[in-house]
Amino acid sequence: MNLVQYSDSLLSVVPPLLAVILAITTRRVLLSLGIGILAGAVLLNNYNPLTALQYLFNIVSGIFWSDGAINSGNVNMLLFMLLLGGLISLMTATGATRAFAEWGVRRCKDRRSANMLTGLMVFAFFIDDFFHSLSVGPICRPVTDRFQISRAKLAYLLDSTAAPVCVIMPISSWGAFIIAILGGILVTNGITDISPIAMFVQMIPMNLYAVFTLLMVLVVIAFQLDIGPMRQHERWAQEGKLWDESKGRPQGLEITTEGQGKGGMIDMVLPIATLTLSSIFFMVWSGAEALSAKGQAFSLIASLEHTDVGSSLVYAALCSLAVSIVLALRLKLPAKVWLATAPQGVQAMMPAIIILLFAWTIGTVVSDMQTGQYLAALTKSSIPVQLLPALVFVLACGMSFATGTSWGTFGIMLPLAGDIAMASDASLLLPMLAAVLAGSVFGDHSSPISSTSILSATGASCHHMDHVMTQLPYAVTVAFGAFLGYLAMGITGSTLAGIAVTAIWFFANCAFHLRRHKRQQTQLATA
Repeated sequence: MNLVQYSDSLLSVVPPLLAVILAITTRRVLLSLGIGILAGAVLLNNYNPLTALQYLFNIVSGIFWSDGAINSGNVNMLLFMLLLGGLISLMTATGATRAFAEWGVRRCKDRRSANMLTGLMVFAFFIDDFFHSLSVGPICRPVTDRFQISRAKLAYLLDSTAAPVCVIMPISSWGAFIIAILGGILVTNGITDISPIAMFVQMIPMNLYAVFTLLMVLVVIAFQLDIGPMRQHERWAQEGKLWDESKGRPQGLEITTEGQGKGGMIDMVLPIATLTLSSIFFMVWSGAEALSAKGQAFSLIASLEHTDVGSSLVYAALCSLAVSIVLALRLKLPAKVWLATAPQGVQAMMPAIIILLFAWTIGTVVSDMQTGQYLAALTKSSIPVQLLPALVFVLACGMSFATGTSWGTFGIMLPLAGDIAMASDASLLLPMLAAVLAGSVFGDHSSPISSTSILSATGASCHHMDHVMTQLPYAVTVAFGAFLGYLAMGITGSTLAGIAVTAIWFFANCAFHLRRHKRQQTQLATA
């Protein structure tokens, strides 16, 4: 199928921009994604509706079947979501989630400690962002509900501790992917005095957005910092209400344990430990198999570079589900509970799966529109060398926001930034590559069409657009500080200068919002 080329046309940004604007203004995510998909299909097929429909059919079928075989990456991710839904439903039926909630209530003395528990869970689920969001959300949701913490706040904690941790962890699916790209950049430019993993480690403090996003999470937890729409959602939650999207108003927050079994903490801890440990095992094992097939020696980082994340998560979910079933057998649950559990888990995941399918579809459309190539070409303008780190940060932000993918942005922008740095000033190589990583995470964080945002909202049982709109003020605040930091880094050539400038902006803004919050609390108390 011959598609119209838009790599040098502003029209390349129309489909993703249209989808984002409609999602924000209408809050109807599927409608917005659908319109963006249709607009891209029509443009790519020169306004011919018949070929546009054929094109869309090929995309949708390609999600499940590609190159004469099952598209294992996508299918495995969908299977993982369904299995995880079944696992969470089973743990709810056995009473495991109730037991964890009761444990959390005993251990957590207030809302701050409940938020801290959620934030710290990332260190048990750091291996992959999808894994973290879909696992930690259902686990911690009963605890945050008990302490009247909004689902929007829970989604923010999930999203803001998932990708930012994964992007600075060498031992993660993200870290392995990035290290593999860095290795290619070193070979292309003939750099032999540093290894890819050493390069990655040196870039960690330069990844200003990821580092300060994690600091923002700590500030939010420690000082109950609520900015913008998050303030209203937290107020509703403290009044015992959740936002009812279908009715356009708050609804009562009900927490029930009726019909749950007499399971204890072991019914939660053992399946989750199995899920985490077996995920790590299967990721390393699948990577080792790939290395062996290529005749390469085993190493942990190399195995993660070649791992099959999707199949590893599916195998891990099956192991965890098996453990949960064995534990449930001892509780002698009625047959009707078993029969009702699986459909409930599947039903809970279906909204997220449908949105994810639409997000994957528009991702393919955006790729064919060559939106990333168009935005990347903007770097070819003649600008001062000192501005390059800030420029590539802004472009990475825009590209990942428009395409909804940080990994796709890594693949395009990291080699491009490496080439630009080596052609202009080699000392800016690491800052520019770190700026790409930072901008990619910001755009992926903030975009309504990002799968990370979708799955974080799913894990928290929060409306997708509620999560996007409540997280955006935090993300933009940190991103602007990172932009200032990359300006300082480019001008001074000092990483410390960039960190210092970002820190000044960050803490000044936090102090401003905290003072404003205190004034509002005083006014409410005296009213």
